[in-house]
Amino acid sequence: MAGGKLNVLVVGATGSIGHLVVEEAIKQGHEVRALVRSAAKARQSARDAKEVIGDLTRPETLSAAVDGIDAIVFTHGSDGGDKATTEAVDYGGVRNILLALGSQRARIALMTSIGVTNRHSSYNRSTEAHDWKRRSERLVRGSGLPYTIVRPGWFDYNKSDEHKLLLLQGDKRQSGTPRDGAIARRQLAQVLVRSLTSDQAIRKTFELVSAKGPEEGDVDALFALLNSDPEEALDGVEDSANMPLKDEPKRVREDLEAVRTRRSRTTS
Repeated sequence: MAGGKLNVLVVGATGSIGHLVVEEAIKQGHEVRALVRSAAKARQSARDAKEVIGDLTRPETLSAAVDGIDAIVFTHGSDGGDKATTEAVDYGGVRNILLALGSQRARIALMTSIGVTNRHSSYNRSTEAHDWKRRSERLVRGSGLPYTIVRPGWFDYNKSDEHKLLLLQGDKRQSGTPRDGAIARRQLAQVLVRSLTSDQAIRKTFELVSAKGPEEGDVDALFALLNSDPEEALDGVEDSANMPLKDEPKRVREDLEAVRTRRSRTTS
């Protein structure tokens, strides 16, 4: 879909990226629905956004959030909590929203993290955050919905003259430090929202960082340079094949099958 006004649901709308996505989506002319956990949280969202209360970990609360939406931007995160929390939020939130869609179709923009395919870091071993974020990516790919998956570098670690966008693939920067690359929160929000209306961004997975130089005016041209994820692929086009599906927990394989079943209902 090139251009056009969308009804956009922002998941994680009161977070450090989510509130900027809300503002950017409104700026780009979209109707915005902000998913919040409580009325108190609702007061933190932008004035022109419509708040809808729902809990990502409770599927029965999400029907109103997804009803009639055209697009979803996922910016939520558990902030590296314990393993149960990262599963319930980083992964479970995506699963629950996708299943709540039922037979609806929607454009998806999912934010995960640079280094998400690194399974052996001390950070991932202690939190499993990378593994669960990567599994959320797989759910989005398996959904059959048009999607863009953005893996940002370190937020706001870029220098004052570093605004040139670099879109990378293969997730090869895995030091777990700002050496992997940085991106301004504002630019990340702009890319996430712009992807929703760009045909060039469909089925693209990439790491987003910045380099020395001014920011580009034409993000579509950058999307166009990327390789698309193969049809039916579980992982990004150049990702390491280090998470075999046969070794995944049974509940994860069942979730993927449930999402794929939802897809078959939307295309039949």
